Amino acid sequence: MDSIGDIELFLAIAEAGGISAAARALGSSPPAVSRRLAALEARLGVRLAERSARRFRLTDEGALYVDRCRAILGNVRDAESEVSARGASARGLLRVGAPMELGRRRIAPLLAEFAQCHPGLETHLVLSDAGLELGQDGLDVALRVHRPEDPAAIARKIASTRRLVCASPDYLARRGTPATPADLAHHDCLRLARRHRLHDHWRFRGEEGQITVKVGGQLASGSGDVLHGWALAGRGLSLEALWDVEDDLQSGRLVECLQDYWCDSIDLFAVFLPGQPIPPRIRLFVDFMAAARLR
Repeated sequence: MDSIGDIELFLAIAEAGGISAAARALGSSPPAVSRRLAALEARLGVRLAERSARRFRLTDEGALYVDRCRAILGNVRDAESEVSARGASARGLLRVGAPMELGRRRIAPLLAEFAQCHPGLETHLVLSDAGLELGQDGLDVALRVHRPEDPAAIARKIASTRRLVCASPDYLARRGTPATPADLAHHDCLRLARRHRLHDHWRFRGEEGQITVKVGGQLASGSGDVLHGWALAGRGLSLEALWDVEDDLQSGRLVECLQDYWCDSIDLFAVFLPGQPIPPRIRLFVDFMAAARLR
């Protein structure tokens, strides 16, 4: 039973004023249209039209059915238009999680720009360096610098940047500028400490191949934002992502060191749970972030 198809058929017959004219409009044959009309009448248990070789007239029940069917079909088309429009725009609540410093410096302005393009959208930005979880933290999208281990999640790489060692001009004036990774042993290095792990082995690549240096210093933190602040204050050398310090390098607040050596790059992933289909607010946001070309 195709109720919508029956409605469209009967409206075509009523508007054409007969079975033959409706068959031409529908690209069908009069017998086929006549059989479908008879089947519709049998299902409804009423006669919708009086018809003969020379005359076609709607019964009272047929006229009532036409009026109701026009309203139903109009509602269906309105619903299709509304749902289709939602596919091209983001609506509802979008909760995005990101690392503290990257979120504050880069993601927050981009999320505001995205929201401006979608007036029906409300956005929440959750920042943490502790590692946010989609389900536990109620997030739609988590932006992470490592691919997630959860096989049920979708992870789309949206950006990549290089790491570099940097320090303030004041620190370098006091302590000197390292020329090789081995020189870091004589410097205060600002280290990341996260989940009971101290990230005190910094890896480099140079003409001599890969080099791993164990670094030390007085200060360590689980917050990249804190490490960045210490570097600006002249408290040591920091291993930073370019997208976190690019403005500081351009302004001269920080100076890049060891430019003849390459550090490991960082990939940024947009992580979200699968859906059929993926909600437009998530799909459009991830596409927007990928097109933003963070470095």
